[in-house]
Amino acid sequence: MLKVRFAPSPTGPLHIGGARSALFNYLLSRKENGVFIVRSEDTDLERSSRESEHNILEALRWLNIQWDEGIEVGGDNGPYRQTERLALYHEYTDKLMASGDAYHCYCSEEELEQERQELIAKGDTPRYLGKCRHLTDEDRQKYEAAGRKPVVRFRVPEGQQIVIRDRVRGEVIFESDGIGDYVIVKSDGIPTYNFAVVIDDMTMKVTHVIRGEEHLSNTPRQILIYQALGLTPPEFAHVSLILNTEGKKMSKRDGDTAVIDYQGKGYLPEAVANFIALMGWSPAGEEEFFTLEEMIQAFSLDRVSKSPAVFDLNKLNYMNAHYIKKADPERLTDLALPYLQEVGIIPREEISDTDRAWATRYVQAIINHLDYLAQVKDYIHYVRGGEAPAPEGEALEILQGEQVTSVLDLFVEKLKSLDEITVDTVKPLFKQVTKELKLGGKQVFMPIRIALTGQMHGPELYDIVPLLGLDNVMSRLEGSKKLLG
Repeated sequence: MLKVRFAPSPTGPLHIGGARSALFNYLLSRKENGVFIVRSEDTDLERSSRESEHNILEALRWLNIQWDEGIEVGGDNGPYRQTERLALYHEYTDKLMASGDAYHCYCSEEELEQERQELIAKGDTPRYLGKCRHLTDEDRQKYEAAGRKPVVRFRVPEGQQIVIRDRVRGEVIFESDGIGDYVIVKSDGIPTYNFAVVIDDMTMKVTHVIRGEEHLSNTPRQILIYQALGLTPPEFAHVSLILNTEGKKMSKRDGDTAVIDYQGKGYLPEAVANFIALMGWSPAGEEEFFTLEEMIQAFSLDRVSKSPAVFDLNKLNYMNAHYIKKADPERLTDLALPYLQEVGIIPREEISDTDRAWATRYVQAIINHLDYLAQVKDYIHYVRGGEAPAPEGEALEILQGEQVTSVLDLFVEKLKSLDEITVDTVKPLFKQVTKELKLGGKQVFMPIRIALTGQMHGPELYDIVPLLGLDNVMSRLEGSKKLLG
């Protein structure tokens, strides 16, 4: 049975690159009726936290990525935090020590740095040259008497080619002589990443490892540990880096890099998941919008590119706007309410049916202008208050046209005659004014829009007027008359 895993370090929020790795693992597991594990690599004791772990798990759930085994859901291969698996790592450390595939190293940081600098000066690859490979019992006793605490190093075989048949990158070959004996257990007894990840994948029976390209250089070290334990490594698939639109590795300078940032701005999870999936995966055909179920059916490692992916915020906004337009109005209202509460338009407690209905109408009125839901705050000036933003430039010139007084007066007259101000009752008024004054549509619509909003473009007028209400409309029109030429 296919078994995959996502194993983040809980040292901060879930970033876009990690989310993509999790998503690819999830899609493959569902496509192949396999098992998806989520575990925590929390051996960075200073930076790891349960809060970060919780935030990562919540971000996965927000993206609708569910796991079958691991943290919070349990399973037969726990515990699922590395700090709770130390006894298991010690067991396998002892096996490698007993077989001679690992040994204690007492070199100090100063000695290692000196060795590193000497190799660099010669133009060689910095690596450990094996000073402690053949220590005698007397040597060890001397070091321990001096208070040195050893690390455990893996004994890298000499003159060996390590061949990785990567599902994305093809055949990749590393030379063991360029690696050097590497640390698998630190002096405080905590395993390093390259050791712990092998023991975790092995004992959890992981069959496929899908992860970022930055881990490719770690893979030969991990394969050597599998070989030393007499085990067959899983299949590897290293997906490409995610670059910004300038072709550089993404960083905070490019804007938001964490999933929670997009959740906080009101992006829809289905849009973010769809967007992330297309960074490095090219489905067959021209379609670009996929439900999660459709992604599962279409996903294949064979269509994952080894070329770098590009994070294009404009593409994300385009996709999110598409999903917003398709979303249920009541759901959008729920998502928009916190932003409307933030600016004081909707009360934070005891939201009335009237307030909620207004919020729903408001969101639907501006839906074609939204890339993400936090932008509902940007259009409040259209629909709240008795004073319109002051028009400038061309908008002011249009408002000072000779026909504008007649247009505004007749519009007010028509509006006052209505028993109820709704989209359906307001919509015909503009044509009535146009017909009675024998004017072109633009000569009517544009002055009214500018008088009510101060701007030449925006949501439909027949949506704005009911949201403003009669009193605010009258106040704004009276205010605009002061600017007439």
